Amino acid sequence: MELDLRNKVVVVTGAARGIGAVIAQRFAGEGSTVVAFDLAFPDPAEEPVAAHPVEQVLCNVTDPESVQAAVDEVARRHGTIDVLVNNAGINVEGPVAEIAWERWKACFDVNVGGVFLMSQAVAPLMQAAGGGRIINAASFAAIVPSVASAAYSASKSAVVQLTRVLASELGPWDITVNAYAPGMVPTAMNGFAEMPTEAQDRLLDTLSLRRWESPDDVANLLIFLASDAASYITGTLLDVSGGKLATQIPARAYGR
Repeated sequence: MELDLRNKVVVVTGAARGIGAVIAQRFAGEGSTVVAFDLAFPDPAEEPVAAHPVEQVLCNVTDPESVQAAVDEVARRHGTIDVLVNNAGINVEGPVAEIAWERWKACFDVNVGGVFLMSQAVAPLMQAAGGGRIINAASFAAIVPSVASAAYSASKSAVVQLTRVLASELGPWDITVNAYAPGMVPTAMNGFAEMPTEAQDRLLDTLSLRRWESPDDVANLLIFLASDAASYITGTLLDVSGGKLATQIPARAYGR
């Protein structure tokens, strides 16, 4: 099966660095025209040369005017947007009793509001084109939350329900909308790979595939969801967590 994404126009939010940057590169490697949205981008002189060209547009996904201006710029350059990956997100940790309202609100503004505003702005282009793909970053935290993750888990759960509503509302135009739930991808935000060995082992023991997830593991799923091969998949949450807590103690299979 060939997943042909050549000549598709793909927008990835939160794509200046980290998982978003890898996702953008992977789509560009598939022959897509990729536009990265973010608040700011690294100085090219301080970054390694990218394997594939990716356009950059400044965008604050929590600001309706910024979102519309960024989407309009892509439409001006390329005529439409075929695929939207709502990757931008932040993590807010802390017990419910201690989370400041401002931090709670910021988590929802980015993680849920950003998906809402971007989807709202891109949908008319996809409707006019008679099709499209919207792919939203949820999290395994939307399936099984953790202590001190109320803001993050609740926001990602909201993304799942928003995804389902969008899927039905946009279905008449052959636009599919899905969410994905990564598990444990080491990033600067979570510091998994820098934890003491014992702490890492406790986390890895929850996985059926006992290794850290890579951004490419996530990108592989997104490329499939963006392709024609996934044309009848919509309104769902796809777990790409390496079988996290598929059983109560997955580590038993490894003889630990």
